[in-house]
Amino acid sequence: MCAPDLYEVDYVINPWMVGQVHHASRELAALQWSNLNRAVSAIADVLLIDPQPGSPDMVFTANAGLIHGNSVAVSRFFHPERQGEEPHFHRWFEQNGYTVLEIPRTTPFEGEGDALFSADHNRLWAGFGPRTLAASHQFLRDAWKIDVVPLHLVDPRFYHLDTCFAPLEGGFVLYYPAAFDATSLAEIEAFYPAEKRIPVAEADAIRFACNVVNIDHTLILNSVSLVLSNQLEQLGFEVIQIELTEFMKAGGAAKCLVMKLPSDRE
Repeated sequence: MCAPDLYEVDYVINPWMVGQVHHASRELAALQWSNLNRAVSAIADVLLIDPQPGSPDMVFTANAGLIHGNSVAVSRFFHPERQGEEPHFHRWFEQNGYTVLEIPRTTPFEGEGDALFSADHNRLWAGFGPRTLAASHQFLRDAWKIDVVPLHLVDPRFYHLDTCFAPLEGGFVLYYPAAFDATSLAEIEAFYPAEKRIPVAEADAIRFACNVVNIDHTLILNSVSLVLSNQLEQLGFEVIQIELTEFMKAGGAAKCLVMKLPSDRE
């Protein structure tokens, strides 16, 4: 995670930022982030990266890269506004013992924001559309010899895969169907049986219900509807809701603020 000491909405690079430039409260953001950090720290070890001047979105560490084993594919951000984050994340991963894989500068790829492993880690769901190019998927296949399944994002509000799709423990998936084209939706529904699929309504999707931190059977997410929280609890999950409204102004919530590091590094 990265503390929001320098967090601000300084520019517009997704629909959530429209009308929000310089309207985020750093004081409220700090409080909300602290609540999230406290909830995650209660069930996992949290490592921090220092925020850097000129990178107000660095707080969204899920976009730093994608880890597999002892190596990490560091992100190549689509928008110039975020490209300054890359060397800071690159350095942090090297200092923490990861082998850094260099995706070509010409192939945008935005880390865990657009690439999520299934719960059994045998399949990588990889989004493409507004921010990540499908061409980056071949780099991941070649580097890690893994099954990469592309999912086409078609709603600009859900510009990253982790805003509309979340593989969960127990083989469940939380997703917003309308964010995907027909082919991608068919891929999701062919892999996950009906009893494991948790489609969310638009009202919950735009509250970033799918942008969830899942650790074992705990789900940490922004506030959602009673209907959805009850459904998740009935499936055996502990649901922890934390208001993250200040970060939604920049287009992110719980998962965007947390990059999950593997606990089984070789």
